Amino acid sequence: MVGHGEEEPVYEIAVAVPKRTAKEGDESEDCVEVLVEEFRKVGLITERVVGIADEFIKLAAPLDIFGRTAAELHMKKPTHIGMDLQFEWEDVHAFVRQPDGSLFSWCERFHFYRHLIYGIVNKSRSDIILKWDAKEIHWEPGEPLLQRLESESIVKQVFPIHVEAKRKELLRSWALNWLNFTRQPIDDIYLYFGTKIAVYFAFLGMYTRWMMFPAGLGLISQLIDFGWQISYSVGADPGYDLGYKLSGKEWSSIQSPVEIAHKEEQDRRKDKEKFQREEWFGAFLRIRNDAIVILSIICLQLPFELAYAHLYEVVESDVIKFGLTAIYLVLIQHFTRIGGKVSVQLINHERNVSREYRADSLVYKVFGLYFMQSYIGLFYHALLHRNFMTLRQVLIQRLIISEVLENLWENSFPYLKYSYKKHKVRKKKRCEKGSTRGRIQFASRVEKEYLKPSYSASIGDELEDGLFDDFLELALQFGMIMMFACAFPLAFAFAALNNITEIRTDALKLLVMMKRPVPRAAVTIGAWLNIFQFLIVMSICTNSALLVCLYDQEGKWKIEPGLAAILVMEHVLLLIKFGVSRFVPEEPAWVRAHRVKNATQAQDVCSKQLLRTISAGEKLFLEATKED
Repeated sequence: MVGHGEEEPVYEIAVAVPKRTAKEGDESEDCVEVLVEEFRKVGLITERVVGIADEFIKLAAPLDIFGRTAAELHMKKPTHIGMDLQFEWEDVHAFVRQPDGSLFSWCERFHFYRHLIYGIVNKSRSDIILKWDAKEIHWEPGEPLLQRLESESIVKQVFPIHVEAKRKELLRSWALNWLNFTRQPIDDIYLYFGTKIAVYFAFLGMYTRWMMFPAGLGLISQLIDFGWQISYSVGADPGYDLGYKLSGKEWSSIQSPVEIAHKEEQDRRKDKEKFQREEWFGAFLRIRNDAIVILSIICLQLPFELAYAHLYEVVESDVIKFGLTAIYLVLIQHFTRIGGKVSVQLINHERNVSREYRADSLVYKVFGLYFMQSYIGLFYHALLHRNFMTLRQVLIQRLIISEVLENLWENSFPYLKYSYKKHKVRKKKRCEKGSTRGRIQFASRVEKEYLKPSYSASIGDELEDGLFDDFLELALQFGMIMMFACAFPLAFAFAALNNITEIRTDALKLLVMMKRPVPRAAVTIGAWLNIFQFLIVMSICTNSALLVCLYDQEGKWKIEPGLAAILVMEHVLLLIKFGVSRFVPEEPAWVRAHRVKNATQAQDVCSKQLLRTISAGEKLFLEATKED
């Protein structure tokens, strides 16, 4: 982006193409040369960087190109009067800027880049012959150039690149700043990574701060023996095509207002039937897939979980138990990821109305798999055997092994993957030179970023990015410390310490070890909010059951004052939980009133503009009639 006092262009996108030692023939027909020229024609600033194994085209855009693209896409942006209006480049000063003074957010700019580079099409009426080495490529009329070159494996990847100055600033103020345990520069994270990642870190910081109080209570209970043993979205969904448009032929066949009304009524009836049919069939497919996942858990995963829990109960050596837990966690992670990939394939056959619905469906299915593998052994020790010492040991081992190994894995694996890719490039280059001596240095930063792994989910990047694994880790941790809190209160202290470290390690992962993630829009944490609420209800029930087991160790189940108090406490906590969820609004009243006011004002403005347009059209028509 160029503008607002920036003297040098800020390159934010890179296109990777294979490197060639020599070019043959006319360069005007070379597909890469044509691609670069087309980038320049749409107003992009280009810089070509030659790496060891590949060549890279870095892209930047002046502010006026972004502005005209926003107007072309009919993008709406907030104005200084509080209304969201369609962006016009001529009225740029009327629109609210980002916290850093820029006009467009990173998510918007990325959308503009994609529109510009993937919108390059052959506007001629005949094929254009492009050449790549000895190969000829026919660029057909109306065909996007970049997609064609991607299908021919000439364009290897299009990816966002880090802005070095902003990356270093975030490293200093965020990733390497250990003085503020949970406070983070959320605005700067939003500006650099987009809304979804900023929402995740805001939630992680808030979640960690709220954990400090129970963590303190857990430390006190460990030191003192108490005698225990233990999204507003407005408008229609984009996924449904309601089909209200009539073709020119249909309009020409309409003869009278009665026939128009009759046909419109028939169309509405057909559309309603189509909508209901698709809705019911989509619900049937989701129920079928959920049943497949549940049966897989019961038939395949449940016996494995119970076998592990039983072995842990009968083995006496603590060393063997620790090793058994480590092996179990490694194996179950692998099996559950396979189940997650199967869930992705099932979701591809569902008729969800949008990508967000598909992603939410995936979250629920995969969390069901992880819920079983994470907690069934704990329920086995707590409720069937009532062995609270074993339950504590399992909790400690799970927390230590899962949290420590997870952090080591998610931070070391990207580095190992990056190092392996660099090794492969160096080895290939040495083979081309015919010499095994000499050190090959990666001089260009863009090539280093190209070799880094993408921020993707472990079950695939078709529906989710790397935040899927981060949210899953938080949800599993939350369930473990909440559902068995009365058995091991010190778990909150372990979790709080881990989360403080998690903030920094996740920041380093995004800033240093990964490619810059593709920005995604988000209003809330999505389906994970429902999962956390489900775990809260489960924690009330499980802790009440654990207290009952402690109180009634002989299993007589007599209604005594202590047992009655526990049952009353459970019902009170459930009433409080559902009362808070019911009566505390997700959107404050002043925000809702402000939003409704802005929507009403925008509607009034649009209505006045429409009336002025109609009035002007009628005046022109009357004047033309008088002249005739």
